[in-house]
Amino acid sequence: MQGYSHLWGGDITYGGRSIQEYSRTDLARTIGYISTEIVKVSNMRVYDLVALGRFPYTNWFGKIDKYNHDIITDAIEKTGMASLSWRFISELSDGERQKAMIARILAQDTGILVMDEPTAFLDIGSKFEILHLMHLLSQNSGKTIIFSTHDLNVAMSQADKIWLIIDDHLLEGAPEDLMLQGAFDHLFDSSAFQYNSEDGTYSFITENRGEINVSGEGIMLHYTKKAINRAGFSVTEGEVLPYLKLPSGSCRCWQLIESNSVTEFGSLYEFVNRIIDYPPSTT
Repeated sequence: MQGYSHLWGGDITYGGRSIQEYSRTDLARTIGYISTEIVKVSNMRVYDLVALGRFPYTNWFGKIDKYNHDIITDAIEKTGMASLSWRFISELSDGERQKAMIARILAQDTGILVMDEPTAFLDIGSKFEILHLMHLLSQNSGKTIIFSTHDLNVAMSQADKIWLIIDDHLLEGAPEDLMLQGAFDHLFDSSAFQYNSEDGTYSFITENRGEINVSGEGIMLHYTKKAINRAGFSVTEGEVLPYLKLPSGSCRCWQLIESNSVTEFGSLYEFVNRIIDYPPSTT
């Protein structure tokens, strides 16, 4: 069977052939697809779902011989699902189910994997497991992975190439190319956000309430700055009174050094609450 839905314009080619020339079986051997739709099939186990990926290669009866069985088990092992291969799909977590779906298209053995929001609805641990798996597949298995996402940080940190749709035109290139071109600067037309072109992150715009002098270094200084900035203050490094001295040595407290007093805080949460309610004088 040939022919697919009508194209709005242009043509899609793969391997020098128009996609319209591929039979459905040939296309299934070329492109694998995962949607965001949750698989709800009673009494289907992980192995059964992954075995569906071999459908384009088996006969009408879909018989799984040793060759196909080995491909199925290899796909299950690559996705870390070996211990769950006989678990029912309905008993899996969202992250486990997504990995089972990836195992299915691995068993399908296509050169192109198309994924629609592969990390949507996943908890933070499962999200990064899926991203790590996608990275391994693209780097070690020769797979081309095309995925859609609304998570800009994921796209900029993981993608080799981004297609960015802005208004009525398309921009493409490595994440760093698009950042250097300023492609993300006006992605959000909002006065509530600001874009940091140095690290490619967005943050809320807060009213500048003054400066806080801080004395310290290393990772403690990094996260102290983040907490103070979130409270609406900028940070100046130095020991100009008043200033905040970071934990060091045997002292595990943040110390607010003022001309006539020293106030200790056991956490940044405590300190931020203090400066929000009673901001110290600044230079």
